[in-house]
Amino acid sequence: MKSVHLTAPLFTLLSSLALTGCLGSDDGGGTAAETGQINYNGFSGLSFRTASQNGTTNADGEFRYYPGETLSFRVGDLVLADDIPARPHVTLLEFFPGLRDALQMPTVDAEGLHTHTRTELNLLDDGALMNMARLLMSLDWTQGVQEDEGIEIRQRVIDQLNAALPRLDAPIDFNVPTTEFTALGTTPSPANQLLARICFHPEGDELCEPPPTPEQIQNAPERPDNEEDWDPEVDYRQDLQAKRERILEAIRTLEEIDNEDARTYLRRELEDITTAVGNGFYLDEDVASHPASDTGIKSVRVQRIGEKTALAEIEAISTRPEDITIHAWSWQNAEVDYFVSGSSGGESELVMSFRPENTYRWIRKSLRVIIR
Repeated sequence: MKSVHLTAPLFTLLSSLALTGCLGSDDGGGTAAETGQINYNGFSGLSFRTASQNGTTNADGEFRYYPGETLSFRVGDLVLADDIPARPHVTLLEFFPGLRDALQMPTVDAEGLHTHTRTELNLLDDGALMNMARLLMSLDWTQGVQEDEGIEIRQRVIDQLNAALPRLDAPIDFNVPTTEFTALGTTPSPANQLLARICFHPEGDELCEPPPTPEQIQNAPERPDNEEDWDPEVDYRQDLQAKRERILEAIRTLEEIDNEDARTYLRRELEDITTAVGNGFYLDEDVASHPASDTGIKSVRVQRIGEKTALAEIEAISTRPEDITIHAWSWQNAEVDYFVSGSSGGESELVMSFRPENTYRWIRKSLRVIIR
């Protein structure tokens, strides 16, 4: 086989986009910066910085960078990660150096081909990753993160977060055990203390007011039995008790988003990125047909839409090697060679797995070959 393996940085580069607004200015001396994206379905409100760029991610989660730079991400004054290699797609897994290194090690599936997806899924049980994902999902304005939706961290949330951080009992540490990170009770964790000090409603909303204290409720007058005797200027005990309950129920905690919610969200984002990367590649033919008598070497080539194909690795199998046999593959030429080895009426599927340059992701494409 002509297969050659080498290690390369993550992710293929996206085409540069015209950027405006909160992504910041271009300081590259006239050369357009690349556009990257955190997750796939959008992630707004994160501050980012590279050696040359800085700004805030927009609704699509976009940021600017030049190849070779590293990224730092923050939510307001809360540091999330530093020294992340800047790439077209960045996920929360890459916020942690150990997980970032592990992503470079693919696994082999039942067909004997390399895949990155099992590696990604195995890493989703990391405790620090779960802690960070749950907090960021809790900071989402609607706390929904529905299918095909991203996370929206509004400036109102960031302003309250910055005001709350100095008042926490201890700094937020994503590396503590999840039970400690999500603790409630009489001594809630710093993360839950933070959420309790953020109101996810418009400024001036009643739910953003301090809840009436038990003492205030106890000292308030009872509401008269006769509605005609109610005074609209008086806060009755029942009214204050109901208001207190509404305000306390509006306070978010990390219990509302559990580890399974976080895994579901991260898994969806990873799958969508793989699909997007894979959609940028195609084979130069989908179905090939050859007479049984033609046993010469044939080739199928991987093409990239709008760009020159550059692969780091490639491999292939034939699902029916008695009909169609793999001869060789070449990552340099981005092609797989095969020949007819069966009789008329036979067929096989050539399954190709390849890793583009600058990414750890393996893409899967198939060619159906029919023997006439």
